[in-house]
Amino acid sequence: MAFGVFIHRSDSIYDDSPAERYQFPSQYLGRVSACIHDWIVYYEPVKVSGTRGYFAVAKVSQVIPDPQAPGMYIAMIEPGSYLEFANAVPFNGPDGLAESGLLNDAGKISGRAQAAVRPISTADFNHILDLGLDERAPLLPRVDDLTPPLFQDEAMPLLAEQERRRTTTLVSRIERDRVFRRVVMRAYDERCAITGLKLINGGGRAEAEAAHIRPVEANGPDSVQNGIALSGTVHWMFDRGLISLSDDLDIMISRQANDSDSITGLINKSRRATLPIRAADRPHPHFLAWHRDNVFKL
Repeated sequence: MAFGVFIHRSDSIYDDSPAERYQFPSQYLGRVSACIHDWIVYYEPVKVSGTRGYFAVAKVSQVIPDPQAPGMYIAMIEPGSYLEFANAVPFNGPDGLAESGLLNDAGKISGRAQAAVRPISTADFNHILDLGLDERAPLLPRVDDLTPPLFQDEAMPLLAEQERRRTTTLVSRIERDRVFRRVVMRAYDERCAITGLKLINGGGRAEAEAAHIRPVEANGPDSVQNGIALSGTVHWMFDRGLISLSDDLDIMISRQANDSDSITGLINKSRRATLPIRAADRPHPHFLAWHRDNVFKL
């Protein structure tokens, strides 16, 4: 087993869904296979407009031949393991390269940086993870959260304590929900996608909530494309199938709703969802279709 870096572009020509699968050609089979049962970080190249740099972490469960594309393979992502970073990590930040292992003996960036799949050292993996999940300036929660922050400006803990903290972050539902909320609320500017309202209380807390489109209990990933910012009442209606979204992000109201006129008065006048600016942050049709097929009441 080994840590790895998978390059993914938001405009990828491959049949990728980073939270679920990663398609790749046979030349990378050995490198990807080495990551089975271990963690990888996703990286978006500098050349991509609005690049996110290192933007997520996930665990590879298995590698299979792609039944639809001869010569191609698929790395299956372990359900529930994908987690987008609270902060995008730049390839080359204020403290230098995030992957120090890409430097050659002359201190220059080596050709390894061009590889779509590459191994990464434990030290570099942990460094990227620390930067990506650093929450020293988190969004304020809707309710008082007495859970101590994951990262604090205190004395550096022992290495064993650091490793336990990272493991806890990657598997803890509480910590994952915290990071997911930060990612989704930032994408939507803390504004409900259905009502268009951005309500902030006197303490600076947003009224809107980060909702999963396909819930975690149904193997929904902690991906911004599987998330949407909703006010409390709208979240309740969304989870109970009284409203949903089309692939074109039109707001759909169930015929079983007992007061559809009131719901119509609550939603955006355009009857379309308010969306994140970045196209890569918008709800994915795959998850919207799941919600319509499994939750929405026609």
